[in-house]
Amino acid sequence: MKGTKGRRRFLDYPRQGREGPRRWLPSWRQWLGLLSLGILGLAGLLAVVYAKIDVPDENELAGKQATVYHWSDGSEMVSVGAVNRQNVSLDKVPDSVENSVIAAENESFYSDSGVSLKGIGRAVVSMVSGGETQGGSTITQQYVKNTYLSQDQTVTRKVREFIISLKVSNQKSKHDILRGYLNTSWFGRDSYGIEAAAHAYYGVDAKELNPSQGAVLAAVLKGSEQYDPGLSKANHARAEARWAWILDRQVDTGKMSKEERAKYRTFPEPRKLSKPTSQAGQTGYLIDVANKFIRARTGLSDKDLARGGYHIHTTFDKERTRRLEKAVNDVRRKEIDPKHRKADEFVQFGAASVRPGDGAIVALYGGPDATKHFSNNADTSAVPAGSAFKPFVLAAALQEEVDDGEDRTTAPVDGEDRTPTPVDGEQTPAEKLGGALLMGQSPPFVQAGKRIGLERIRDLAVQTGLRKESMAQLEQTFPLGTSAPSAIRMASAYTTFANGGLHQEPYAVSGMTYDGKKVPGLSRPKAEQVLDAKVAEEVSNSLRVMGWLTLGRDGGLGPERPVAAGRTEPGDRMKSAWFIGSPSAAEPDFGPGTGAKTGKAVRPGRAPGAGDVNEPTTAVTMFRNKAGTPALLPMQGVGGAKSKLGTTLPPKVWQAYQQGS
Repeated sequence: MKGTKGRRRFLDYPRQGREGPRRWLPSWRQWLGLLSLGILGLAGLLAVVYAKIDVPDENELAGKQATVYHWSDGSEMVSVGAVNRQNVSLDKVPDSVENSVIAAENESFYSDSGVSLKGIGRAVVSMVSGGETQGGSTITQQYVKNTYLSQDQTVTRKVREFIISLKVSNQKSKHDILRGYLNTSWFGRDSYGIEAAAHAYYGVDAKELNPSQGAVLAAVLKGSEQYDPGLSKANHARAEARWAWILDRQVDTGKMSKEERAKYRTFPEPRKLSKPTSQAGQTGYLIDVANKFIRARTGLSDKDLARGGYHIHTTFDKERTRRLEKAVNDVRRKEIDPKHRKADEFVQFGAASVRPGDGAIVALYGGPDATKHFSNNADTSAVPAGSAFKPFVLAAALQEEVDDGEDRTTAPVDGEDRTPTPVDGEQTPAEKLGGALLMGQSPPFVQAGKRIGLERIRDLAVQTGLRKESMAQLEQTFPLGTSAPSAIRMASAYTTFANGGLHQEPYAVSGMTYDGKKVPGLSRPKAEQVLDAKVAEEVSNSLRVMGWLTLGRDGGLGPERPVAAGRTEPGDRMKSAWFIGSPSAAEPDFGPGTGAKTGKAVRPGRAPGAGDVNEPTTAVTMFRNKAGTPALLPMQGVGGAKSKLGTTLPPKVWQAYQQGS
């Protein structure tokens, strides 16, 4: 018995001779043993996985298949061709370009084992936790992903990337890996590989790139959507900063002398962006909007889409798109004469049609030709809305009455005494505002901004469909339309009025497949009630009167199709002209005390939601912009004296579009 008592147990757990919680806490030796066992187990697992995973055959880039975009009826819109890629050997790539890429992407390339444990760990943790994917891959890992694996952001793919990268690093020379990486990497501008990129950005073979140009291409490797300097001012600033950092980094690592670095102080501007001829006319603009929607909803990048193999079913109606383009061209031909009127130079149109019932973008006009005019006028946020913004102020005033109750009192404005809300048939502040809308008056809207609050007006406009990023600073003139929403967003927001206060986010893609499998994430968000239905109907009724005042009683469409419309006024003195119209299923109320004669807003008393949810709302904008200059030019004289600063022309485009055949 005595001998048995003194014998040590193989595993002293629970621990003898300890009391309380200490009895259940492992000793440091036990912790060390567990850690060692875990490391051995992990090493064994990695050894098994390493043995089982072979280096696969090089994948065939999905871009060897075309990506096909379809119209809403299923017919083919355009087929975007194979990958733009030309393989070159490293002797055709200047050392300075290689040094730029290594400095930017993987400084330890020639000395590391081909993998970054830190980068792998960060990416795996992020993916497991549902966060954004993280970078940190070595050049070898990126080469493996480009050459042997899919672009899926999954833990399994990341583990395979790690193992294959180790094997490739043991089987291939650094020279071969770098060559493969430079030939398979995505540089934007539909370019895979350094040779295609050299032509896309600078119009030269890769062997002719100088160190400064090579640093720009190395900067673009971080992501062309953010670093292609031709895409936006913000991109240009990011690209220039990274270009300078890459050159400086080469000095720090001894790959470039300070004297040579001093030669490159001016950013080497790339060539202007260009599109393939298959995207001429409106096609390129349609693809841009569809791709923008896909990127926002699925997380796919331009690089992913450029690989091809997708079938993308858009919401764009082929016939409506043709009619909208024809309407703009007809009005331009009849009304715009730059050869004889200097004021007609640099005139631009943009337009978009959005269906109220579901938010589908059924047509747009982005400019004269996507291969020549690269900015999409239907999706630009640089054109002030002017008086076309005033209906949102009216909606905010009406919604305030609903939210606060009819017995509230008005807030003091500019030191005025507080007065009770009018009763017994007198006009409320919102009713007065409705009359001011119809008569084109601006001061009441400035006063409304002070009374209601600019934040409240802005928030309502955003809730109905405008983007917060397009909202102007909250200054006194904010209610007069200093914000610059796109035509797509203006059409979308006006559908909220036509749809009884129910807002549906605009969308451009109804479905998408890759290798026959459905791509997830494209289901559109549910509609949201953002305005009281009666408020939406009151705004709609004022817009019907506005349509009658602008286009005539039947809007040129026949007595059964009155028009609800918003517009800019000649008195705006701004640098744009807008017209947003929607054929309505209800006549405006032309009863006593309506509209411009007495200044009373309409309280129709009919059921809300009288608009036709299948008939799209269309926003048309016109402005003047000289290529290369950010500021818009004045509208005085555009279209001649009768056009009233051009404000009569967008309604003509809208009518021609509706009447077109």
